[in-house]
Amino acid sequence: MKQSGNKKTGKKSYPPKKQGWKNKAGKGNQGSKSKPRKSTYADDNKIRLNRYIANAGVCSRREADVIITTGAVTVNGKIVTELGVKVDRSDVVKVNGEKIRAEQPQYLLMNKPKDFITTVNDPQGRKTVMHLVRRACKERIYPVGRLDRDTTGLLLFTNDGDLAKRLTHPKHRIKKVYHVFTEKNVKAEHLKQWTEGIELEDGFIKADAVSYVKDNKKQVGIELHSGKNRIVRRMFEHFGYKIKRLDRVYFAGLTKKDLPRGKYRFLSQQEITLLKMIK
Repeated sequence: MKQSGNKKTGKKSYPPKKQGWKNKAGKGNQGSKSKPRKSTYADDNKIRLNRYIANAGVCSRREADVIITTGAVTVNGKIVTELGVKVDRSDVVKVNGEKIRAEQPQYLLMNKPKDFITTVNDPQGRKTVMHLVRRACKERIYPVGRLDRDTTGLLLFTNDGDLAKRLTHPKHRIKKVYHVFTEKNVKAEHLKQWTEGIELEDGFIKADAVSYVKDNKKQVGIELHSGKNRIVRRMFEHFGYKIKRLDRVYFAGLTKKDLPRGKYRFLSQQEITLLKMIK
């Protein structure tokens, strides 16, 4: 993401160029003509067992290795504990006695609208983001991380357990940028304190960069890598600011460009490759 800078202060300014901060709603669900990815493997090709398990959405490949070595996996009725074993799509694979099926990895990006909660099922019957992607593909996909009910913006869905774990693990410091709209002007001294760090009830937190949006003191762009629950809202509440709107405009190299609110698209192969380079 390209960002303009202030030569005197060195602060990043927001919104980033070509960021797509304004979106117009459209009809339908899908935001582009992109389609689910087709399999890159012929049916008779074999893949490693841990990858097969990860592709089924059970867990990451590393976690699958642990499951295999504990004797919880069977292939065609036989317990497999050796790592590196390969299987094909005709094999019957069970984990803890339950049959699983490898799925083609899918990667979908949504511009989440307001009033949808980020969960697979809601006991209270509220609208969930899964309702918006229920017809996107035949594979079972899940949201990566979460946005609260009132927060809009970028939300990634996938059935790739390895990638989902990397994108949500704190050690990878995944970059996120939010556009914050407040009811009153935000003081410059608080922008500085956010970048220096503040102490919240669950520990120390600081922004990687923060600035007014187009010199509007009621709009702030904030960049951070923390995945803590409601972290942006809590950082603003710390100084007594009430957020009117909160929109995630950047996530792990992905932007909202050409993606209207409430729509989704499948990632390009180049985008998938870049995400998988995250170590």
